[in-house]
Amino acid sequence: MKNATKKKFSRQAIAVLTAAVVALCAAALPKSAVADGDPMAVVQGTVNDALPVLRDRTTPVAARQQKLRDIVAKSFDFTEMARSALGYHWRQLTPQQQQEFTRVFIAFIENSYLAKINQYSGQQVQFLGQQKDGAEYAVVKTSLVQEGKDPISIDYRLLNKNGQWKIYDVTVDAISIIANYRNQFNRVMNNQGYDKLIADLKAKEAGLAASIGS
Repeated sequence: MKNATKKKFSRQAIAVLTAAVVALCAAALPKSAVADGDPMAVVQGTVNDALPVLRDRTTPVAARQQKLRDIVAKSFDFTEMARSALGYHWRQLTPQQQQEFTRVFIAFIENSYLAKINQYSGQQVQFLGQQKDGAEYAVVKTSLVQEGKDPISIDYRLLNKNGQWKIYDVTVDAISIIANYRNQFNRVMNNQGYDKLIADLKAKEAGLAASIGS
């Protein structure tokens, strides 16, 4: 049972990493199937922009990583991700601490996923549809298809700010990236406080940055 559980979480962890750099390969929908500015268009466009970068094996890794940073920056709301990752602790921080945490969290998230850039191996993504919750929230449902393995459900959660849809969370097999980080951050905040959390996050981010040469 322990091995099965470890295998399950390993599978989910790999999927989370691939999902947060916006999946790996798109089964593209016709352009007419989505409207400009629609949640589905945002996710599909990001995946399709990332695909050539992930396929490219001739350009140096550092240059490909920067291209992915630029692509993801257009469609992900990292400030909302940072706020949500801290949950109720966010309101306990000063404005300066909020800015600091957001900056470090963004770098940590990006470097965590960019370190996995060469794990692309031709997986396919099927776009299954979208669901809107009022005018502000939406979910775009996709499935990561892997040869010889069970498909993995990947849902992108989006928030509409000032008329623009931005991704603020990704769930993999019903496991939320942000909820996962929130659980970890809450434990540190509750037991050791913000100074310990930001110090640990900076150390991890620095280690990741060094490993990918950024």
